[in-house]
Amino acid sequence: MAGAGARGMLGIAFGVAPDHPDFNALREEFFVAYEGRLTRDTQVFRGVSELLDSLTKQGLPWGVVTNKAARFTLPLTRALPLFRTAGAIVSGDTTPHAKPHPAPLLEAARLLGLDPACCMYVGDDERDIVAGLAAGMATVAATYGYLGQQSDVSRWGAHAVIHSPAELQQLLQFST
Repeated sequence: MAGAGARGMLGIAFGVAPDHPDFNALREEFFVAYEGRLTRDTQVFRGVSELLDSLTKQGLPWGVVTNKAARFTLPLTRALPLFRTAGAIVSGDTTPHAKPHPAPLLEAARLLGLDPACCMYVGDDERDIVAGLAAGMATVAATYGYLGQQSDVSRWGAHAVIHSPAELQQLLQFST
């Protein structure tokens, strides 16, 4: 449920939804605990560092768009060396709307200096694919991410599905 954020994890752990009277207090307690461990034991999915190195060597700009608030995104991305070559880092509160709205993806394209139609957005949640399609980007569903319990990636409508970062590298070779 990590991909569903605090809302999803609090729902599973405590059976509370955002409309529950205790939700806001539990969410803030969760956020404080999360901040305290934000970069401890954080690991990158196998193959991602190699993929990003390859993109950088090929001169392909890349970035990150997450629904995670900047409160968490910025310390995390600053602590991990692999983000040093990111041309854009867009948090859930960077624009007035979070995914599945296309605004964060359009902001990333703007920061990268790219036409959204020239971008490929890779995500591990249906809202990523919805946002990418709405932004006019090619979309790729990654099955190696934090998929929820009932994720049927084949129904998301992505242009492609990958099971590893290496598969994205192969896909990019055919796209360029």
